[in-house]
Amino acid sequence: MEIYLDLVSPPCRAVYLFAEALKIPYAFKLVELSAGQQYTEEFGKLSVVRKVPVLKDGSFVLTESIAILQYLVQKCSLADHWFPAELQQRARVNEYLSWQHLNLRSHCSKVFLFRTLYPFIMGSEAPKEKLDVSLEDMKQSLDLLEEKFLQDKPFIVGNKISVADVAAVVEVMQPLGAGVDGLDGRPELTAWRERVKKELGVKLFDQAHEALLNSSGLQQKMQTNNTELQKLKPMFLKYFR
Repeated sequence: MEIYLDLVSPPCRAVYLFAEALKIPYAFKLVELSAGQQYTEEFGKLSVVRKVPVLKDGSFVLTESIAILQYLVQKCSLADHWFPAELQQRARVNEYLSWQHLNLRSHCSKVFLFRTLYPFIMGSEAPKEKLDVSLEDMKQSLDLLEEKFLQDKPFIVGNKISVADVAAVVEVMQPLGAGVDGLDGRPELTAWRERVKKELGVKLFDQAHEALLNSSGLQQKMQTNNTELQKLKPMFLKYFR
């Protein structure tokens, strides 16, 4: 089984952390997004979506991080708490996973993109009013993560970690790559993040986030690969209009 990843990407980190923490056998295949490797002919043959993560299990190819996480849970017969069989608990996991795409994931990523990629691609700093809106959107998503999904529980579904926590924690880490700590002043969410980190393995968690948190290294890669990043300009114009 092969998994194609770039650990600067939150969905990739979710899949990576899960596979590594659960000791699932697989081959790590790096697809460096900042170098435009997703646009190569070879990768296009694997996935017309041209995004990571991608899982290849024999002739079976699967895209989308949430689908990959659920596939790994069921293929590898892992402990039930990761994706509970009980109807209502599984529904709670799916509720969070359905919500997060256009909320926590979108809003945390937008802060990161405005503060990091935008200047390289657009040739100027992100407009302050757009950055301010993205920060407010992130705040509202974090409010909902805490007040609706986590509440007073150790983890999103209850007393045990699930794939919902793995998908969530990588998103709240993403703004840190742009020097923004969305959990500052949020002791409950900070404690939750530390619990998830401990469950996955502190050393593994820190290693998975090295590339993201190395801001100088990240900027150097962007400068080196600026020509490739320009291919993202049409997407940025649409996404940030």
